[in-house]
Amino acid sequence: MIPKKATIIILVIFSALSFLKLYTLAPTISEYELPYVSHKISHHDSLPAEDTLAEDTLSPKEYQLLSNLISRRAPCNLLFFGLKPQFLDLAALNTEGTTIFLEDDSEKLKTQLPKGMGIYLVKNHEKAGKGFELLEHARKHPSCGLQVGLITESGCKLALKGLPEAVYGRKWDVIVIDGPSGDQPEAPGRMGAIYTAARLAHMGVDADVFVHDTDRMIEKWYSWEFLCHENLVSSKGKLWHFRVAAHSGSDRFCSQSAVQIL
Repeated sequence: MIPKKATIIILVIFSALSFLKLYTLAPTISEYELPYVSHKISHHDSLPAEDTLAEDTLSPKEYQLLSNLISRRAPCNLLFFGLKPQFLDLAALNTEGTTIFLEDDSEKLKTQLPKGMGIYLVKNHEKAGKGFELLEHARKHPSCGLQVGLITESGCKLALKGLPEAVYGRKWDVIVIDGPSGDQPEAPGRMGAIYTAARLAHMGVDADVFVHDTDRMIEKWYSWEFLCHENLVSSKGKLWHFRVAAHSGSDRFCSQSAVQIL
């Protein structure tokens, strides 16, 4: 019979081994936690309900990711799809650079902007409910590829062709997509913004592109399709950060296979 003292020692050893095993199996979290990627996205994912004030703003970690990058790249060409109070603070970091806001809410055009910033009204966004249909269109029509000439003359339904020349005529260093709202099927969606941003990014050199609200199906689908998983360099919360190099003559946005939508 095993002495009582020996039994206690054995139990302590087994407990320690079990703890070590559990510890080694626990996941580690890196500084930039990349989102889980599934290359099968269901068409039946639902659009989110109305945004709350908290959902309409950047979290502290999301804001920090953006502010760090803009500070490093300033002075630069900085383009925002959407105008929010936080973006004015971020734009202020782009000292001696050029910052442009594209906004679909005409009331926001009354915002007083400092020197070096401009705001333009954009009204030709498709409804968010057409996201699946337009993605199918883009995959079937060569006019939606990269090597198709000027965006303003594109036959692709996703191309935003009514933007000011100040947008088309620049090579953008940083592009932030957080507009239009896209929070309801009937609301203006971000499909065209993400597609056009990808086209603009390929015209520059190592453009940094940020997409907010990537927990929503439109932002998720279109980011994978046109900004590409291979270009994803970091993320915080619902903000994804892509680094897009100038195009190399290919008409494809991504080198990997397209995301499968069921």
